[in-house]
Amino acid sequence: EVQLKESGGGLVQAGGSLRLSCAASGFTSDDYFIGWFRQAPGKEREEVSCISNNPGSDGSPIYADSVKDRFTISMDNGKNTVYLQINSLKPSDTAVYYCAAGGIPPRGLPCYDFDYWGQGTQVTVSS
Repeated sequence: EVQLKESGGGLVQAGGSLRLSCAASGFTSDDYFIGWFRQAPGKEREEVSCISNNPGSDGSPIYADSVKDRFTISMDNGKNTVYLQINSLKPSDTAVYYCAAGGIPPRGLPCYDFDYWGQGTQVTVSS
């Protein structure tokens, strides 16, 4: 069973940076992807970024337009860990950040059908 564990959230001042981590285990597929979502109070969940374990050739990583200038996703395949570097934090970035994952089907594309979810990590940005 795939398990995901987020870490790295916290309280930061606007303009600061954070690096979130998502440690993954239990993948049985050779090709898989891990993404980050966030959900702010009273708002719908938003996908912010996603990367596969073979980025570049498959169109990943991808970013939401609202974050692409400040967020950077990366994967350490050896550690099965995905990082989300967030710079120039804004109060509007305040949310619970979740990582989610899925396997890439044969001849398929990454970052669809997220089957596994972590518990989330809170990011709070003060003004």
